[in-house]
Amino acid sequence: YYSNMAPAGVNRMRWDLTAEDILSRTDALIAETKAVYDAVGAIKPEEVTFENSLKAIADSDVEYSTFRNMLDFPQNVSADKVIRDTSTEADKKLSDFDVEISMRQDVYDVLVTLEKSEKSKSLSPEYKRYLEKLIKYGKRNGLHLPKEIQEEMKKIKKRQSDLCIDFNKNLNEENTVLEFKQEELVGLPDDFVDSLEKTDAGMYKMTLQYPHYFPCMKKARVPATRQKMEKAFQSRCLKENTPILEELVELRQKQATLLGYPTHSAFITEMRMSKTPEAVASFLKDLGDKMKPLGKEEMGIFLKYKKEECEKYGYENDNKINGWDFRYYMNIVEERQYTVDHQKLKEYFPMEVVTKGLLDIYQELLGLKFEKIENPAVWHEDVTLYDVVDVTSGTLLGQFYLDLFPREGKFSHAACFGLQPGCLLPDGSRQKSIAAMVANFTKPTADRPSLLLHQEVETFFHEFGHVMHQICAETDLAHFSGTNVERDFVEAPSQMLENWCWEKEPLRRMSKHYKDATDLPDNMIETLVKARNANTGVFNLRQILLSTFDQNIHTRAKANTAATFSELSEKILGVKATPGTNMPATFGHLAGGYDAQYYGYLWSEVYCMDMFYSRFRKEGIMNPAVGKDYRDKILKPGGSIDAADMLRNFLGREPQQEAFLLSKGLMIAM
Repeated sequence: YYSNMAPAGVNRMRWDLTAEDILSRTDALIAETKAVYDAVGAIKPEEVTFENSLKAIADSDVEYSTFRNMLDFPQNVSADKVIRDTSTEADKKLSDFDVEISMRQDVYDVLVTLEKSEKSKSLSPEYKRYLEKLIKYGKRNGLHLPKEIQEEMKKIKKRQSDLCIDFNKNLNEENTVLEFKQEELVGLPDDFVDSLEKTDAGMYKMTLQYPHYFPCMKKARVPATRQKMEKAFQSRCLKENTPILEELVELRQKQATLLGYPTHSAFITEMRMSKTPEAVASFLKDLGDKMKPLGKEEMGIFLKYKKEECEKYGYENDNKINGWDFRYYMNIVEERQYTVDHQKLKEYFPMEVVTKGLLDIYQELLGLKFEKIENPAVWHEDVTLYDVVDVTSGTLLGQFYLDLFPREGKFSHAACFGLQPGCLLPDGSRQKSIAAMVANFTKPTADRPSLLLHQEVETFFHEFGHVMHQICAETDLAHFSGTNVERDFVEAPSQMLENWCWEKEPLRRMSKHYKDATDLPDNMIETLVKARNANTGVFNLRQILLSTFDQNIHTRAKANTAATFSELSEKILGVKATPGTNMPATFGHLAGGYDAQYYGYLWSEVYCMDMFYSRFRKEGIMNPAVGKDYRDKILKPGGSIDAADMLRNFLGREPQQEAFLLSKGLMIAM
């Protein structure tokens, strides 16, 4: 079952489970884990030791997180709807069980006893941190509060967990199809139009999935076509998800109040690098103020192009940039001012060349060797599996799966999923880390290989950065393994690696024309790099808008999401939300663990640019010594120390904002 290279038992994942297996294993996993917590909870205060309390929980955590991932991951990738639905059902059961475990008063009391005893003094730093965190989580779950408040909390959390699962399931199952005549699709590339399904009457069918929606918003010349698509896209799941989101806002505030926090955002940021909602609000406001002049200037350019376009093709000009104009004119600016032709560029990024180049760059930079496994046991024939070996010691660190093409019912974005945490097993030996990268790049056809847009190359680089974080982290405890770092730092290591997609040498190594294997011409690289800051004002203002919206609804007791979003959109971005839509009902992050923390993308970019400019830019972007430092000081600790300390160790000083502002095209005195 395992490849001949990996010793038996390195990879404990199994992808051949039937629906019955998934359900029976879910019940068994819950029963086994519950038995451990029951035993810990029953210890008398005078009999509490490290082994019978904290170590028992840590050991159970390895098994639980490993097998939980195996049971709830298939909902994202299985080709079989029955397996996907069963895995979703398992996820709900396990999430309910997580809530139950998090509310174990008896276990909390035992841990408090351990912390207060002499025995806690001799704990390793990582175990000490674990104990502190578990007690902190207990308090954040109200375990120091009276029973009746705890009961209410339990109900609130269960309800939240179910609502979040439904919110995202509604989005994943969303399958609207719009029909267009050929003349309504003018401006779209031929290969795109040819790939669309047709109705019997010869109409072209477009879905609201990314591979249809984004090309349409960027290239469809007919405003009515974009308007129809944008309205449908921003109205996805409007009826189902708006009430879900608004109920979530109320439940989150209710929970914060019960715990003695002023707002949900205060509750969330306490555990982040940011520490307070005020710090986030001032970060977003400052950045917004710095970006606004840039955004205004760019909007002026959009309007100029819109006027030309309307005169040229005889469309009516309302003199404003609407939701359906936004990406179209962003694209025109890129094409005209920076002459980046993304369709032409794409021909230099065939999937196989990109993959090989990307894997080579990561191997060289981090001192690793990736070995492809023949005939791996996987969930779909498109999926590949690699071993990751440390070059210096020859040690196997872990494995990763690549699942890169769309299919029916599959997770629709790009993401890295940690599957098997790299940490110590109960007997002290090391469990290897296993992760999967899931994406939706265009599938190869008979006459063209899979060709990636530069933006997709960047996505590939970004998500693969998370894979490396999962695999290079070497912690003792599953709880701190991989990307288990502060949520407003977790994107920094991956965002930093996106910089390689804008540098000449790495771009060279990841590209070859798919027909004749010619190199990507210098002038194309130069225009591409220049274009990195195209539309940087409006792009970042949009991120600030989404982050501000998220903070706004999570610092109040009730929210009218459509009205709030519309008002903020006009104020921050200068674009009115399309009437009758509610973008927040499609904003999966708000029900996917990013509530009150969407700002983390921008926040962590401050650190990523600081790391990139002050070390890699200075000492060489392919410099293996800096790469090793990065692997040792940023990736290796996982979450076993604070992100602020990792940054200081790597930078040799306190982090600064200058590089970030500079990277956004803002002129500042360095």
